[in-house]
Amino acid sequence: MSQYEHALASPFSPWCLGAPLYMPAHRLDLMDIANGEKLPSLRAMIFCTEDAVAKQELDSSLRHLALCLQGFRETPQRLRFIRTRNPDILARLLDLPGIEKIDGFVLPKFNHAVFHAYFDQLQGTTFKIMPTLETQDVFDLGAMRELRQGLSQEDILQRILMLRIGGNDLMNLLGLRRPRGFTLYETPLGQVLAHLVTIFKPYGFALSAPVFEYLDDHATLQKEIALDLAYGLTGKTAIHPDQVPMIEFAYAVDKADYDMALSLVKSDAPAVFRMHNAMCEVATHQQWSQTILNRQACFGVKMFRPLEVFAESSV
Repeated sequence: MSQYEHALASPFSPWCLGAPLYMPAHRLDLMDIANGEKLPSLRAMIFCTEDAVAKQELDSSLRHLALCLQGFRETPQRLRFIRTRNPDILARLLDLPGIEKIDGFVLPKFNHAVFHAYFDQLQGTTFKIMPTLETQDVFDLGAMRELRQGLSQEDILQRILMLRIGGNDLMNLLGLRRPRGFTLYETPLGQVLAHLVTIFKPYGFALSAPVFEYLDDHATLQKEIALDLAYGLTGKTAIHPDQVPMIEFAYAVDKADYDMALSLVKSDAPAVFRMHNAMCEVATHQQWSQTILNRQACFGVKMFRPLEVFAESSV
């Protein structure tokens, strides 16, 4: 790895998340997964205390999570997050012995109404945060711009790893469910995703790609990941281990893109040049180049790999 690639591949680069796996906090093998004894290739995981846990199971799930925390070992190559249920549950989580073994928190249903209830508790901590955009406010461009201003405060911005997009929650607000064979970009949510990209990404925020809820439609998943990347989204959450290698393989970069990115960041690169039958312009392709180098540092250069190699994983 070259010097600039090493610098780009920081431990908390959003690309290093790969495809985080969501799992309920009461999952019996939670500690084995957290420590890498099970699903050892997993880069990131999110233990959920919200939608994946029924209300009557919440207290037992928190007790289970508290017990598992005691057995968590240091795993620098595995990022571990907890999805809180609400600000009150965050308070309970922050009081748990061993909570410092968690890298950060996913904040669901995030908007101005819960802004201070969450961030007031997180002051003075080093946890990385991933607020999730999945309420009615997402459909209000003015509300999203106002939220961006609040999140842009220096002490808050530095702890935000990325903003997650709750695709299923947003579809639910529309009274819809993604049809089989359709990407989210072919639903009314496509326009919403485009708006979120243009509102947040120019101001330094990374945005996640929503989950794909069908486990038997690899072709549409591949199509959606390609569109995720075209929209500048990363960190697509996996809902099953089988999805992880497919998502992360797609995050590897094409050889031609990698060649062009390397040429664009050279100190002696001409202002404009032709490469792989594409125009390369240093002034306008710098951020794209940095993204390609980040992806390459985390996932390498893509080699042809037929779909059949994605074998079923054991849960």
